[in-house]
Amino acid sequence: MTKLLDKALEAVRRLPPSSQDEIARAMLNLAGNEGEPEAIDPAHLPSVLEGLAQAKRREFASDGEVEAAFRRFDQ
Repeated sequence: MTKLLDKALEAVRRLPPSSQDEIARAMLNLAGNEGEPEAIDPAHLPSVLEGLAQAKRREFASDGEVEAAFRRFDQ
């Protein structure tokens, strides 16, 4: 396991169980180990497509950006 993934899992452990389950489902989907894909709200589709395009271009958030996003859950 990478240090970044270990750090992310530690942050997730501090979240409420419902949030942990939501993140776990997302992780399983990304890893290709979950059944049917979830439906996308049409209002969110442009953002999802942009995120997929960024991933295809290998434009990922920096470690600092990810950490800042997880810190918002602590508030």
